[in-house]
Amino acid sequence: MKFKVTILGSSSALPTTNRFQTAHAINIHERLFLIDCGEGTQIQMMRNNINFARLNHIFITHLHGDHIFGLYGLLSTLSLYNRTRELNIYGFSMLEYILNDFLKYFGSEFKYEIIFHAVNVRQQKLIYEDKNISIETIPLKHRVPCCGYLFREKVPELNIRKEMIGRYKLTLAEITKIKKGYDLMCEDGSIISNEKLTYKPYTPRSYAFCSDTEYSKKVADIVKDVDLLYHEATFTQNFMKMAKQTGHSTTIQAAEIAKQAKVKKLIIGHFSSRYKDLNPLLHEARSVFPETYIAKENDVFEIALEKFKE
Repeated sequence: MKFKVTILGSSSALPTTNRFQTAHAINIHERLFLIDCGEGTQIQMMRNNINFARLNHIFITHLHGDHIFGLYGLLSTLSLYNRTRELNIYGFSMLEYILNDFLKYFGSEFKYEIIFHAVNVRQQKLIYEDKNISIETIPLKHRVPCCGYLFREKVPELNIRKEMIGRYKLTLAEITKIKKGYDLMCEDGSIISNEKLTYKPYTPRSYAFCSDTEYSKKVADIVKDVDLLYHEATFTQNFMKMAKQTGHSTTIQAAEIAKQAKVKKLIIGHFSSRYKDLNPLLHEARSVFPETYIAKENDVFEIALEKFKE
C-alpha cells in the first residue's frame, strides 16, 4: 500500500530554469491528491508519469499566483482529455470566485463538474475522509488567508492472531466483533482481552504540508509525530527579517518546527530564486534537525509501511 509524495515544484514566487512553482502530488493507496498548482504543474505531472484521470481532489493553500497559476491550464487539459468525472477543489472561499470567472470564459465546453469546497483556514478541521485516510487543515500565518494540509492514514482494522481462532473456537460473528476491538466473552463468564487476541497489521502513516507561513508554534503542535513534514524555508537565517516581513520562514525556523514536533523526516522547499545552490539551506536546517531533505523537482519521498508481527 503506497504512501508517497512527488515533488513537482519547489520554487517560491519566481520560478527558475530548473525549479518550478509549488505543487506536490500524493499517492495514498493508489488514490491521487494534488496540493497547490503552481505554473508548470501539468508539465511536471507528465514528466513523472502521473495519470491525470486519477486526480479527483486538489487542495489549494492560498491565493498567491505561485500556488494557483497552473490550475487554469490543468483544468483545461482535463477537458481536452474528455474528462467527465467530477473534480473536487478545496481552498479559501475567494478561490470560488476566481474559478467561476475562469469557467465563464474558458469552461463552456467542459464536460465535467468542478465541485468547490470552501475551507476555513483559521481552524484545524477535518475536510475530507474515506475508508483509508483523513485530511485536516493546518492554520498558517501568512500575508493572506492560508492553510496547510495534514494527511493521515486511518487506523487499520485489527488482525486476529491465528492461533486464537482454534484455541477459543471463534465463530465468524465473534471474529467480526473482535476485529472491531471487542473483548471475547467466554461461556464460563471469563473475558479474554482484545489485546491478547489481535494485533495491528501496520502503523498508520502521515504527511503534513505547510507552505507559506511564518514560524508558528501552533503548527508544531498540530503536526506532532508525523512521518513526513514539508515546511517552507524560503530564506536562510541571515534573511530572518525579510522572512518576517514577507510572511515566510527560514531554514532554522522550519527545522525548529520539525524538532519540536518530533517528526521523523523534514522536507524544506519554496526557495527564493536568489539561491542557485541549495546546499547552504540544507546544511543550516540540518544543524538543528539532521533528518532534513531538500524538496527537489521529481524527487519521490515514500513513507515505508511498518508492519506488525503476530
